[in-house]
Amino acid sequence: MSSCGGASSKLDKDPKQITKEEWKKVLTPEQFHITQEAGTEPKGTGKLDNFFKPGNYNCICCGIELFLSDNKFDSGCGWPAFDESVGNDKNIIRLEDNSYGYLRTEVRCKNCNAHLGHVFDDGPKNTTGQRYCINSCAIGFFPAPPKQDK
Repeated sequence: MSSCGGASSKLDKDPKQITKEEWKKVLTPEQFHITQEAGTEPKGTGKLDNFFKPGNYNCICCGIELFLSDNKFDSGCGWPAFDESVGNDKNIIRLEDNSYGYLRTEVRCKNCNAHLGHVFDDGPKNTTGQRYCINSCAIGFFPAPPKQDK
């Protein structure tokens, strides 16, 4: 289930300086559409939606850490859901999105500006109350190291 550490590493360049044409060379067509054209995966099709192993979720484009498995939950929305991002949005940008005639909050990677998904205020009330609804192909999963027996 592990993905690349970040497609930008193949270009050996600052992710913010990579052109759309360069991204097309290192991302799959689906990854490009989602991350560079603010697309959305069809509901329930992402490989990470019902995936709950311990580890980290990093940006598929630049590799920066975005979410931890401890914050992932089954929201039933059809996309991977998290109640918090790493470092309280340390690596996330929030933007207003009125593209469907109503206000939503888009989330993007702060390091490379890749579109990740949206955040809503209908998450678990016993934690943050937030639900980051993230496209599977915008993130890569990196398993936690095996626990050492004592």
